[in-house]
Formats: sequence, structure tokens, C-alpha cells
Amino acid sequence: MAFRSVLWAEWVKFRTVRGWLIGLVIAVLVCVLFTYLVANGTHSGTCTGTGSTCQNGHPAVPTGPDGEAVADSYQYLSRPLSGNGTITVQVTSLTGLVSTNPTNVAPTLSATRPGLAGWAKAGLLLTPTTSQGSSYAAIMATGGHGIHFQYDYTHDQRGTVSADSARWVRLTRVGDTITGYESADGTSWQDVGAAHLSGLPATVQVGLFVTAPVTFQGETGYSTQATGSFDHVTVTGTTDGDWQSHSVGMNEADFYPTLGTGGSRSSGNGFVLTGSGDIGPAVVEGILGSDTVSSTLLLGLIVGLIVLIVIAAMFITSEYRRGLIRTTLTATPQRGRVLAAKAIVIGGIAFMIGAGAAAAAVPVGEHLLAGNGAYVFPATAATVGRIVVGCGLVTALTAVAVLALGAILRRSAGAVTAGIVVFVLPYVIGSSLSGSTATWLFRVTPAAAFSVLDVLPRSALVDYPYTLANGYYPLPAWAGLLVLAAYAAVALGAARLLLGRRDA
Repeated sequence: MAFRSVLWAEWVKFRTVRGWLIGLVIAVLVCVLFTYLVANGTHSGTCTGTGSTCQNGHPAVPTGPDGEAVADSYQYLSRPLSGNGTITVQVTSLTGLVSTNPTNVAPTLSATRPGLAGWAKAGLLLTPTTSQGSSYAAIMATGGHGIHFQYDYTHDQRGTVSADSARWVRLTRVGDTITGYESADGTSWQDVGAAHLSGLPATVQVGLFVTAPVTFQGETGYSTQATGSFDHVTVTGTTDGDWQSHSVGMNEADFYPTLGTGGSRSSGNGFVLTGSGDIGPAVVEGILGSDTVSSTLLLGLIVGLIVLIVIAAMFITSEYRRGLIRTTLTATPQRGRVLAAKAIVIGGIAFMIGAGAAAAAVPVGEHLLAGNGAYVFPATAATVGRIVVGCGLVTALTAVAVLALGAILRRSAGAVTAGIVVFVLPYVIGSSLSGSTATWLFRVTPAAAFSVLDVLPRSALVDYPYTLANGYYPLPAWAGLLVLAAYAAVALGAARLLLGRRDA
């Protein structure tokens, strides 16, 4: 029998069993229902101020040009530049202070020690506006990573000038293209990177900036401050107005932890700026406490997954129970084809159910959280799409693996129990533990696949403990799915072997 006919036969078998179809509807409904219950019961003490239960205003996290959550806090000394132009400066020194109190204690400048964060930044920045989340391009010296050209919070290119040498940097604007240059002597220049900032206005702000992020000792974060000294400041092009100082995102009500309020002053023929904060992805939000578009989805996904485990197991064990497996294998002697057809049918159905349930549950949860005054960490449309597709793949791979367990065990109760123990219990255990044990559970068991729910961004531009305690799964989404896929492949291989050896 052609494989297409086998596949169609298995699909007909599935759709003619009313109980399984009802079960699929139940899987979607329980996913949305439990998401609703979790979101509706979440009343945060730190919130946006939009809900009736809000007690304290939560500082809104800025969103960047692509809708991603960003940190945007720095001291800025700028002036307007109309049209094309260039700004050049020598960063003569970069020093810093580190708070001796962790970030959950209000930092004060009196409780500090000398120290400079590796991603402390001092250099030149061009932006259309000083509003947080605005597009920008910057060339900078850093505390421990040399010269970097960065733009729009997530894009980075590294230069070659040593961090210990005299650091000269330059930004040039030609239309919407901004190019960053570096030099060790102020004479010989080489480009570090370029950015196309679409839609730049005719007049932009250009100038000097300093910022310094939270630094970590293990899991404990400490606010830092940086002081940059600048000399030989030169601006070419049409400039209007005097230098203006801005403390961007450095108020107590702002989201990012800072040390001090920052400031700027003249020093001889140059300037000295002091600032705190960061310009980059907002990964540090993980320690401040927030809800995400996937945080309310988790319980609903697990409950819906259990329903699909039952259906996937029964898709093959019911044939053993009724003795129909002999009829199936007589009609299709190629037993691998039967198993493959069943896997494709149940996997495809589970994918549609998992993805559909997530697509319905995510906006429900997000709407209820916002209505209750809880702060919802920003997520781009691409991130939400990845979560929806990821949930579909988790349910599909799990259903295929449980189908294989059903072929191996031949009894519904055993297959369902094994499916829950192997594919659900590791997450339950791992989420209740901490440390290396929990980390390994989320690396080597099917629980790794739940990393598809990871919303908080990771970045090499931010020194941060990306741990389970801070809301980060130990594997990226694709790697977690590969772990689950490996379990499904092993189960299918064992099922195919047994199906060929023992079942008449």
C-alpha cells in the first residue's frame, strides 16, 4: 500500500473517534482557561498604574526601535547638528565607582569603592531625540572590552584599538548613515562600523556620553558609576545652540538601577561626565520582577499537554485493546509505514492544537495582567510568534514520543503514566529546585523544551547571570527542542524495533 494511502487511513481513524476530537477541544479550552485563571489571579505590588489593584507605580521599561525591551540610561552632553557632519573626541580617562550595597538596597555614593564595570561606556552618541528608546548610533571606549561601535541597543561591532591606549573616537553622519571610527593617535583613523538609521530628521543631537551598568558578583548585582574625561572635542557641520547636559533615564522612578544622578562640567579645553545605567538590551529586568507574555501560559500548556498525552497514547493502544492492530498490520505489512503515518497524523494534529492554544492564550493572559496592574515585560511580535510555534513543536514532539510509548507498552494506562512521568514531571521537579540539579534537569530531560517560553533576552553586550533563578532557561529554545526531539526519536526507534519483532 502506498504511504499516502496509509497516511490517509490513519487520519480517517483519528477523525472518526468522537472522543479524541472532543479531547482536542478540551486541550485548547483548558490551556486558555488555566492561562485566564493564572493571569486573573496575578495582582502585582509593582505595576504600571493602569489597574484598579495597583499599589505602586512600576517604572516602564523603554522599548527600542524594533519593539524590544531596552535599557536606556546615561549622562549626555549634546548639541544640535543639522545635516551632515562629524564629531571627534579623545577619551583621556575612564574611571569608576562600585556600590557596596546590592541593587535591592538603595545605593548611595557614600557606600562605594573604586572599580570600573567591564561594560562602562564613554564616547560619542548621535540620536534624533533624548527620549528613552530612541534610535541611536555610538562609538565608545569601554571599561574592559576595547572600542565598540553600537547602535539601536542590540547591534555591535568591535574595534582594534587597545583599551589601554589613548582612545580617539569619531562619528560621521552622511544622510541616514552613521559611521564610527577609532584612532590610537588622533591622526590615523580606521572605521569600526556603520549603521543606517532610517528616517533620521535633518537635525539630530550629537555629543559625549557616559554610562555604567550593574556589575555582578555571583547572583548579586551592584550599581556602578563611571567618570569619563574628554579632550579635543571637535564638531564639523552646521551646529546651532550651546552644549546641553541631559541625565537620560537616571531618575529614581526610572527602571534601570543607577548610582547617583550624573552630571557634566567643563575641564580646561574639554569636559568631564559622570553617569550610570546602560544602553543595551534590558536583560537586567529579570531581577526586578515582572510578568511576561509566557508566564501565565505555562500552567495551561502543561495541563493541555497532559490531555494530548492521553489522546496520543490511545491513538495506538486502543488498537491493541480491541485487537485491531492485526488488521492494520495485515493491511499494511510494512510496519514502519504504519508507525510513521500515525506519528505524522498525531504530530501534525498536536502541533495545530498546541500552537492554536498558545495563540489564543497569550493575548488573554497579557490583557488580564495589564488590567490587574501587573507590569508585562515587552516582547516583540517575532518573540510571541516564536513562543506560539514553539508550543506547537513541544506538543507535537511529545505526542509523537507518547505514541511510541504506546506502541512499546501496548496499554493506555502505562503509556499515559510513562508519558506524564517522562515529559511533564521533570519540569515540575525542576521548577521546585534550584542550583545545578535544576539546571541539569532543564538540560538533559524533556523539560529542556520548555525553553521555548523564554522571553527575557540574552546578550553578549551585558554581563549578567543568566540563571533559572533570574528567569532564564539554561538552553536556547532550539537546543531545548532538540533535546525533546532526541527523546522522541529514541522512543520511535524502540517502537519500530519492537513492532517488527513481536506484533503479529
